Amino acid sequence: MEKTITVEKKAPEKHSMDNLLRMDRMPHIWCPGCGIGLVVTAFATALDKVKISLDKTCVVSGIGCTGRVAGYVKTDSFHTTHGRPIAFATGVKLGNPDLKVAVISGDGDLIAIGGNHFIHAARRNVDMLVICVTNFIYAMTGGQVAPTTPLGAYATTSPFGCVEPPFNIPYLAESSGAVYVARWTVLHLRQLTNAIVEALNKKGFSLIEAISPCAMYYSRINKLGDGLDMMKFYHDNTEIRHNEDTKNLDIGFQTKIICGKFVDRERPTYTDSYNKWLDERE
Repeated sequence: MEKTITVEKKAPEKHSMDNLLRMDRMPHIWCPGCGIGLVVTAFATALDKVKISLDKTCVVSGIGCTGRVAGYVKTDSFHTTHGRPIAFATGVKLGNPDLKVAVISGDGDLIAIGGNHFIHAARRNVDMLVICVTNFIYAMTGGQVAPTTPLGAYATTSPFGCVEPPFNIPYLAESSGAVYVARWTVLHLRQLTNAIVEALNKKGFSLIEAISPCAMYYSRINKLGDGLDMMKFYHDNTEIRHNEDTKNLDIGFQTKIICGKFVDRERPTYTDSYNKWLDERE
């Protein structure tokens, strides 16, 4: 007589970020060696630490590699037009001031075509967190030179080396009025997560620059190796200087990268100023 063996099926283990990320869309589409997934991990971990209700959280992104983030987070999210995530986020915040609004996009999206929105949202001190993932290139569209490409670095549109001086993003943010400014590489995952926690708890325009490798375009055309080689470079060539003057934070081609928290100050938010103006008119 044959013996019947019953195998008990185990329920699939729940991932620790099931409640924060859209697991039905995994695996993600980012290239091997890209650091954007680490930024998403840091953001999701920070949301969990701060205990913000996901129903009260909104993520906005633009076009580009980092613009895909909005599709992976389990919050209300908007994948907007190129260069316009901060403009959309401003409308979201003014329409529902109770929301915690975060913009996660790339340096080309936020600092090039979106540069005007960036400086004016900082000037107005609109209450939002902006995470700018900097990979020094327009990656999704073919590796063109960006407003952050270091002098001398190669790109598909600068085959003899970039001759345009790049933006110093923390300096741009502080001089425009941001109340919180920090920079970390994606290698510094704990520090990046802690910075996002601080910024989420801060009222006003906060900017965190996350330096991320682009192994497909920036690294390949500049013969810098793969994503792991770029991470090793971050390990060996990063200096942490909290409270450093943002004027000193330019990034050269394969030169030292200064990281840390540079600005943490108080200033009335746009909504606070507007409500005060309304009260004074009554």
